[in-house]
Amino acid sequence: MGGAIYLTAVIEYVTAEILELAGNAAKEHKKARILPRHIQLAIRNDEELNKYMSNVTIQGGGVIPNIHSVLMPKKDQPSKGGAVSQEF
Repeated sequence: MGGAIYLTAVIEYVTAEILELAGNAAKEHKKARILPRHIQLAIRNDEELNKYMSNVTIQGGGVIPNIHSVLMPKKDQPSKGGAVSQEF
C-alpha cells in the first residue's frame, strides 16, 4: 500500500516538473499552449530530466538546435574584401 502511494507521488512530481519547464518554454516562444516541441526543449535542457528520459522519443518534438564548433566561422580570420570564398 505504501509503495503505491510513494510511486504516485514520484510520478506527480516528475510530471509537475516537466509541465513547469514546458510552460516556461511555451511562454518564451509566446505560445498559449504547450506543444510537444516545448516538452522536448524542457526535458533536453534539464540535465537530470535528460538523463532520466534519455531513451524516450517525443513525437513532434524535433531536435535541440546545435551547431558543432568546427562548422562555425573562425573569429580571428579577416574577411577578404567582403566576399566569401570557398577553397577546395
